[in-house]
Amino acid sequence: MKYKGMVSSFQRISCRFASTYRHMFEIVNPATGKSIAEMQEDYGEDVIRKFEFLAAGQKKWNLTPVSQRKVLSEENMLQTSRLTEKVTYEPLGVVANISAWNYPYFVSANVFVAALLTGNTVLYKPSEYASLTGQEITDLLHEAGIPEDAFMLTTGGGGVGAKVASLKGLGGVFFTGSNKTGLEIAKKAAPNLVKVQLELGGKDPAYVRYDVPDVVAAASTIADGAFYNCGQSCCAVERVYVDKRIYPSFVEAFVKNVKSFKVGDPLAADTYIGPVARQPQLTVLASQLLDALEKGARAEVGGSLHDNKAHKTGYYFPPTVLTDVNHTMSVMREETFGPLIGIQAVEGDAEALELMKDTEYGLTASVFCKASSIAEEILKELDIGTGYWNCCDRVSPRLPWSGRKGSGLGSTLGMDGLRAFVQPKGIFLQQPHGA
Repeated sequence: MKYKGMVSSFQRISCRFASTYRHMFEIVNPATGKSIAEMQEDYGEDVIRKFEFLAAGQKKWNLTPVSQRKVLSEENMLQTSRLTEKVTYEPLGVVANISAWNYPYFVSANVFVAALLTGNTVLYKPSEYASLTGQEITDLLHEAGIPEDAFMLTTGGGGVGAKVASLKGLGGVFFTGSNKTGLEIAKKAAPNLVKVQLELGGKDPAYVRYDVPDVVAAASTIADGAFYNCGQSCCAVERVYVDKRIYPSFVEAFVKNVKSFKVGDPLAADTYIGPVARQPQLTVLASQLLDALEKGARAEVGGSLHDNKAHKTGYYFPPTVLTDVNHTMSVMREETFGPLIGIQAVEGDAEALELMKDTEYGLTASVFCKASSIAEEILKELDIGTGYWNCCDRVSPRLPWSGRKGSGLGSTLGMDGLRAFVQPKGIFLQQPHGA
């Protein structure tokens, strides 16, 4: 209850933009299912006023010097005695950052840091399930010296996000979240012909080849990649394919790892798996589990919705490992986003590749084997944004992070991610005749 009545710089600033009557929404702790705070939900006119405030501040913010402009440097394409052709790079303007709840600092910063560095201002809409974190991010940025008219928070549910995406005059809409919501965001932004970038979900596969040097190590790595953050990661491993020659030993090691994961209060130091963040996700997980069991899957760990007897409150789902799975089951085809995974035996590379391709998503994939050349051959055949050899579920600021097919549009991180926040302008400079 320590958050009740908490006043922040964001709340004080928001009073200047809020309607007279303010609707409040609850913040719920998923470990207990109890409300811990209330926050203001912005109305459409609040969103418009905040956007106009940022639009007015953008030109001033763009003039703020940056010691080294990597992606804003002019590029000379042609230089003759009379003609210069060059490209200049300019900010998009006001950028909408509609962010996710599962890694609220990380996925938000992937957008707003690059946006601010390249001279844009940011209208930041965190998920309603991470609004307290969004408030804290805003407070910290303002305390660090980012002007109020360069970064503003707007809070609320899906209706507020839709209003943000449909604002006329935006320079770009950058969304992180589910495929379904991403498509709705794109529809809202489409009439304004605004740049839209979508970082969406995945159904990320891992393939363990027969020649993997250490089966136990591979099982440990993949188990962590599947269950870290309670499986609530867009790049979490969501389906595993293992060569039948090592399948029994892999499953044994994988199950041993998962059984060692401590389920409990996320604030406890020894907890590895906490609750899922959203109560509706429990229904999704239960549906995938029951569908798989009805079609012949076997639960090596979990398998009962009542396994967590010690957790009578909160949104807990027991860590579950399924074998004897196949692609008729939703657990192998639809995004899971929770502590539930299926492991399927395969004949070899050809079958594994066929199954890895059998998805509407294209975010990441990993191959565990002896030679990098084999892994790269397999990864080359997959329509994905990121590939891994003997690792998984990793992100680097040096590399672009992107999705294909149902996993999104555009890139964050790396040089490509910085380029996403600027727009090129071609300039022709010709000396006048007689000069």
